[in-house]
Amino acid sequence: MDVQRGFRPHATTILGVKRGDEVALAGDGQVTIGDVVLKHGARKIRTLHDGQVLAGFAGAVADALTLFAKFESQLQAWDGNLRKAAVELTKEWRSDRYLRRLEAQLIVADQDSILVLSGEGDVIEPDDGIISIGSGSPYATAAAKALLRTTDLSARDIVLTAMEITAEICIFTNAHVTLETIPPASEPEAAPAGPEPDGLVANGTAPAAAHRPRKRKEAD
Repeated sequence: MDVQRGFRPHATTILGVKRGDEVALAGDGQVTIGDVVLKHGARKIRTLHDGQVLAGFAGAVADALTLFAKFESQLQAWDGNLRKAAVELTKEWRSDRYLRRLEAQLIVADQDSILVLSGEGDVIEPDDGIISIGSGSPYATAAAKALLRTTDLSARDIVLTAMEITAEICIFTNAHVTLETIPPASEPEAAPAGPEPDGLVANGTAPAAAHRPRKRKEAD
């Protein structure tokens, strides 16, 4: 059983940050089977409920997609109430014999809350607005916490920079990152002239180098 699980496709690092009125959720694009990289540009972040809710997954891909569908149904049933939909999903996830076998975790967020959901019945909201799941979770969380405490970066830029750092450390996380925000970015950043460099992709556009942290302004 353990060998079979080891060869199931799985997604790796999802990071969410809430700062002020902005929420950003990002995921890398790598999918592996065992020790083999199967895909580099998988999309693990979804927008739901007319763009008012973000969701990302880590774990077995097919299992996570099943949970996405279940969560979206709960979200519609509760008219976009994120907390109620999350609680009802985890109740069903924990009690249903089929769903209990699904190997995945979800991060869901709206403009007011960011939550991590698991099949153990957990609905967890972080104290500082930073949450991460997947193989690169410890690196992404540590980088995001440091950036939140020492810079004035937006939630979007914190997520991008933290994911860049994670991709340099975690072998199961690559630098092809999909990012979504609430409220949505007004317009994508322009790509630099010349050949596009390798790096993070935010809403399909900017490379990682464009999102280096800015130092906090010193008090006079």
